[in-house]
Amino acid sequence: MKIYHHPMSGHSHRVVLFASLLGLKAELVEVDLMSGAHKKPEFLALNSFGQVPVLDDDGVVISDSNAILVYLAKKSGPSGWLPEDARGAAAVQRWLSVAAGEIAYGPAAARLITVFGAGYNAEEVIGRAHALLAKLEGHLAAREWLAADHPTIADVAAYSYIARAPEGNVDLSAYTAVKGFLGRVEALPGFVPFVLTPAGLAAKA
Repeated sequence: MKIYHHPMSGHSHRVVLFASLLGLKAELVEVDLMSGAHKKPEFLALNSFGQVPVLDDDGVVISDSNAILVYLAKKSGPSGWLPEDARGAAAVQRWLSVAAGEIAYGPAAARLITVFGAGYNAEEVIGRAHALLAKLEGHLAAREWLAADHPTIADVAAYSYIARAPEGNVDLSAYTAVKGFLGRVEALPGFVPFVLTPAGLAAKA
């Protein structure tokens, strides 16, 4: 099993993290995004969208981080990571959509400005990030996990960019429940941290 990734990509980290939580032995293949390796024919043959991560499981190639989480959860057999019942599966899917939507266009986009020099409007994306964090704070005020009474792939999908939101000048200090959630993810057996970049508020810590 190979995971094509970049260490500063939160989408990549959620896949590397989940593989580790499952105890899988995966070969990590770093894709040099700075040199444009993700746009070269050999990588585009794996993912025509030219994005990391990509999973190659003995010839079964899966792209898109959330799709990979679903694949790995299903392959690992029946488990709480992806509930089998309709209600539980829908609850997880809701938060996978948030990870692909509000998280991607809020804290992830804010981090892209400071870490990669992306041309987003900082005030706009930081505002989106805080709007999302306020919703998460309310949701987590009386519960430990996003979609169930135990960790699921919804929590894995949400973790990376929320944890590194300060790198995009998104202050987490007011979000006690969110910070508690991050701590619970970090306490899971097999947890591997997302690389810390000295950018934004993280540079002042």
